[in-house]
Amino acid sequence: MIPLASLLLIAGGALGAALLRRSWLRRDRSVPALLLAGWTVLVGLLVAAFLLVGPVKGLALGLVMEAIGALALIWFGRVRRKAGRVRAGDVAPEPLEEPGRFWRGVLRALLAGPLGMTAAMGVAFCLTVYMPGDPRTRIVLGGMLLPILWGLAMTWTLADRRLLRATAVLVGTSIVGFGLAALGGAA
Repeated sequence: MIPLASLLLIAGGALGAALLRRSWLRRDRSVPALLLAGWTVLVGLLVAAFLLVGPVKGLALGLVMEAIGALALIWFGRVRRKAGRVRAGDVAPEPLEEPGRFWRGVLRALLAGPLGMTAAMGVAFCLTVYMPGDPRTRIVLGGMLLPILWGLAMTWTLADRRLLRATAVLVGTSIVGFGLAALGGAA
């Protein structure tokens, strides 16, 4: 019964979405009959699934399958266009195209290394304090998260062109992370 109901709900979702789309494509005003028919199909199938399959399972099945049908309609109705050629002056310069400065590289390395590690430690401490479960498990998970978070902080810092923004985010993350961990009793 569920596979047949799923196929009917997918078809009904596509039909309801097609009726609504046809109504909304009119530029001057929508067609009330198409709107009413589309919403009637969608809501009627939900009520039928609710009554025939069950209150929880039928409603969930109806919502998911109708959404899949509507997405299939959108997928098949999409329009692919070729991108226009970009002129040389329209594009923002890439970070690697600008001339390098030694002090920016040193500052970027300091931000990505020690300050990125401090921010990652703050977030890991905060997660360790507020994660549910056994304290030993939380400590191990927090320790395992630290290198991942540090890597993310380093990647983001090295990819960001604005050093002041990277500094503000890393310092703010460190303060918030350690502050929340201290409020939770880690200090």
